[in-house]
Amino acid sequence: MGKKARVYQNGILAGTLEKKANDHYIFEYDFTYFHDHSKEPVSLTLPKSKRIHVSNHLFSYFYGLLAEGNLKALQCQKLKIDENDDFTRLIKTAHIDVIGCTTIKEIPE
Repeated sequence: MGKKARVYQNGILAGTLEKKANDHYIFEYDFTYFHDHSKEPVSLTLPKSKRIHVSNHLFSYFYGLLAEGNLKALQCQKLKIDENDDFTRLIKTAHIDVIGCTTIKEIPE
């Protein structure tokens, strides 16, 4: 069983990001967002030419939303998150105060 999150672009549901138990990541565009040709892809590295993207590591675009250095350490300490658990850090911190138009909201298990 994995963890899931919704990915929003400018407040509009763009897709779902999931981490499977074996560090297998899936990003799937929302059906409506994918078929709306006026909507840009979430990232150039996650083109809308494919609806489902699979990776053995957290997609670089989403990794880029994470804090680094002292802020990373502070977030992990305050939220009691393992500093090596990038997916949990993403879903616990990228729902507010994010640079850019992408926000991530955890889907409760």
